[in-house]
Amino acid sequence: MVNPTEFIDEAVESISEQIGDDNAIIALSGGVDSSVAATLAYRAVGDQLTPVYVDTGLMRKGETEQIRETFSFMDSLQIVDARERFLDALEGVTDPEEKRKVIGEQFIREFEREAKETDAKQLVQGTIYPDRIESEGNIKSHHNVGGLPDVVDFEGIVEPVRDLYKDEVREVARELDLEEIISERMPFPGPGLAVRIIGEVTPEKVEVARESCHVVEEELEEYEPWQAFAAVIGKATGVKGDNRVHGWVVAVRSVESRDGMTARAQEIDWDTLQRIQSRITGENDNVARVVYDVTHKPPATIEYE
Repeated sequence: MVNPTEFIDEAVESISEQIGDDNAIIALSGGVDSSVAATLAYRAVGDQLTPVYVDTGLMRKGETEQIRETFSFMDSLQIVDARERFLDALEGVTDPEEKRKVIGEQFIREFEREAKETDAKQLVQGTIYPDRIESEGNIKSHHNVGGLPDVVDFEGIVEPVRDLYKDEVREVARELDLEEIISERMPFPGPGLAVRIIGEVTPEKVEVARESCHVVEEELEEYEPWQAFAAVIGKATGVKGDNRVHGWVVAVRSVESRDGMTARAQEIDWDTLQRIQSRITGENDNVARVVYDVTHKPPATIEYE
């Protein structure tokens, strides 16, 4: 286990050396990884850093508003509305690896655009060790590792937490006195809801995934899962108001884990599962049924794509 105090000192020194006199931007998502990276980088280079949050249209419910509130102390915070560009880029894309690469490239292009405004030559990312292991092991390409395009218009990419596991990042976040809403926040994938949608990403499926994930996070909060969410996995026949519907199938997933490398599906009581399905099908007219995923990792991954 990493020593948080020693790690912070070493990371700040390393970031300062890597960035030097250059300006830099930090890819800020609001998750614990990028928040720790942003805080470390800010301690290292101060006003040379510009935090950039990109609203991809694939974020959690209320995410952009939460980011604006949580990081309002950073005067240089930039919030970029790129929803239309991301959804346009994903049109017709169904392969999971291709999705990740499309999203990775679009992120880089957004950051390059913002970097020109601040003459930033360095990009800071919240890449962690499991991201690298899964990308380099061909399990799945993370948007900030295997999903990066071949040509990137930055002189350097700085990854302060690249050798840490998620639980170690949380320890550093606590040592940095980050708010609990950040340090203890449930993991959310960099590609967002796109990897919680089987097949093509469409505005309709994104909205179903977003609303369903919100329900799952609310209803399973007392179980304290390492990660809990919903995914849109296909279509099936159902009945609503005595009428036949061919609606979406939503899979609910909730797991316990230490670092995300392995995970066990949680045992959720029947009443809670019924309450979840009732809310999801009741609040989404185009959802026909809800299922619960009992698969551990391995053989499954935590996310669906």
